[in-house]
Amino acid sequence: MRLHFTFVLLLIFLLFIGIGGHQSGAMTALYILGLFASVLLHELGHTLVARHYGIRTLEIVMYPIGGISRPERQPNAREELPIALAGPLVNFLIALALAAWVASQQGFVALEKLAEPTDANLAERIALGNLLLFLFNLLPAYPMDGGRILRSLLALRMPLEQATRAAAGAGQALAILMGLGGLLWGNFILMFVALFVYLGAFQEGAAARGRQLTAGYPVRAAMITDFRTVQHGDRIRDAGNLLLTTSQHDFPVMHAASVVGLLTRAALVKAMLNEGPEGYVAGAMDRDFVRLKPDMPLSEALPQVAVPGACALVMDEEDHLVGMLTSEKLSEFVLLRQATEAQHRVHPA
Repeated sequence: MRLHFTFVLLLIFLLFIGIGGHQSGAMTALYILGLFASVLLHELGHTLVARHYGIRTLEIVMYPIGGISRPERQPNAREELPIALAGPLVNFLIALALAAWVASQQGFVALEKLAEPTDANLAERIALGNLLLFLFNLLPAYPMDGGRILRSLLALRMPLEQATRAAAGAGQALAILMGLGGLLWGNFILMFVALFVYLGAFQEGAAARGRQLTAGYPVRAAMITDFRTVQHGDRIRDAGNLLLTTSQHDFPVMHAASVVGLLTRAALVKAMLNEGPEGYVAGAMDRDFVRLKPDMPLSEALPQVAVPGACALVMDEEDHLVGMLTSEKLSEFVLLRQATEAQHRVHPA
């Protein structure tokens, strides 16, 4: 799990506006932690149901509009429906449990009183926050879970990529309406949320286009075959010289003929700062690197190298290193495929 820098800014903003009112600083922090935990449990709900279908979650990124899970593969239409429903259901159950506890302890307060944060109505406001998360995420527009539900239902009648573009288009349309509403009402938070919804829908539409352009091609079609390696006993300065004298950013680490790790540029620079040039590559390399097969469908490998700067090593059946697949090289492959398609439209065969 990692926090997007905008999520950290949101937490600081919420703390700033919460301090100085009728709510103590400790309860303000507890309220923010409660909402953070609610969003995290929402994403863990997705993760657990995805695991039930054999889909591993690579990472969870926390954004101001919620968390985004990145699965190792795209679920099919029948898998995505329960996976998408799991997150909002977690928020609904949290809201229900808190409401039941409040009712048993002190009874409900009027909704208008929740507009003024106090220490006494903390549980009610967290419950209301979870109810809003439940309703907001069920909006039938990507990247909300409602958009994923819409995509899974549409995918029963049309190709998945076409269904994805339809759900992403609905998300962009909703974001434009939200942005206009925020502009008319002077609600900057609504405009802020609209921006992230639009960007999320746009990115998913682009990802769907990427899956479409890579469909039918194996990993070997986009992998790098001309690359340099380092030995696990090499010094950091040796890898640094390769970084400077070649265009390569990531280096497979070998022990004789076997691959034992991957030295990324970020790890190399960190080791240079912490250990110095005399440090060993073996101490800086990543032993848990991504492995792909050369005949694996390229569209299935997309999620594993989608993050900028990502790198995967391509290994054959005998576990011999045959290539590397980077996010940069994958982007170049998609661009060339787009150019080829455009050329075919202009000059059909």
